[in-house]
Amino acid sequence: MQPGLYLWAIQKQILLGDAATGKSSLLVRLTDDRFLNHSEPTIGVEFGSRLVELTEGEDKGKKVKLQIWDTAGQVRSYYRGAGGALLCFDLTSRSTFLSCQSWLTDLKQWGEEDLLVLVVGNKKDLIRSPRRRRRSSRDEVVEEEEEVEEGRSGSEEGSLMVVGEGIEGEVEEEDGERRIVPGGGGDDVGGVEELRKEVQAWVEEQGLAGYVETSAKDGEGVQEAFNELTRKVHEKHQKALSAQRARGGSNGSKGFRLTRGGGASTTNEGGGGCC
Repeated sequence: MQPGLYLWAIQKQILLGDAATGKSSLLVRLTDDRFLNHSEPTIGVEFGSRLVELTEGEDKGKKVKLQIWDTAGQVRSYYRGAGGALLCFDLTSRSTFLSCQSWLTDLKQWGEEDLLVLVVGNKKDLIRSPRRRRRSSRDEVVEEEEEVEEGRSGSEEGSLMVVGEGIEGEVEEEDGERRIVPGGGGDDVGGVEELRKEVQAWVEEQGLAGYVETSAKDGEGVQEAFNELTRKVHEKHQKALSAQRARGGSNGSKGFRLTRGGGASTTNEGGGGCC
């Protein structure tokens, strides 16, 4: 039998944020490397897992198994045992960012005391190319790419006004007229650049683990976001173990070796554990 894969730690992470911010799409992009064109609202919780290799520090090259919970947030028990959380919002909707404060309050109340929170601005692809946003019959936001050529849309319905040249933005539809809004901005005032500054200031004020931007549609930043949170949670856990050993406490958890048959055996090396 081959020796199998050495697994240094198992780490639980949770995805939180308003509905339609792309949490399920982020999970599927990470685990299956594909995009969910039509994602149904999450009811309860969905799970995913992936092996992540540590790329920095003393444990560089060792593997961490992520257990990722995509939760609608209604059940407090889902927060238990999580070492990290990805708090997601839609870059084209400031209101979804404003909701992050409420989600953070829940995390602080029901999550672990040492939980690390990484803020994720998703749907970055929508602020790179013009899109038309409209409401479907189910009151969901539907985004469609527009072909803009010589100031005209490929559709014959309504009219299209191009604002500026080479400006990042999206197309909003209102009363039959569609207009590209510079810098994204979506349903909010101020644009993406102002929103980014606001997010960065809030992350620093709250002492969170950081801020990243992703696109579940094309995969940009997704792997990096999970890697960043995994590394920071692992480093924090290892520092806590070192401090515990210095006080004469436990020698730390043991690592795991995954065998071909799916079983696991422990090793006597230090480190490891849940995070």
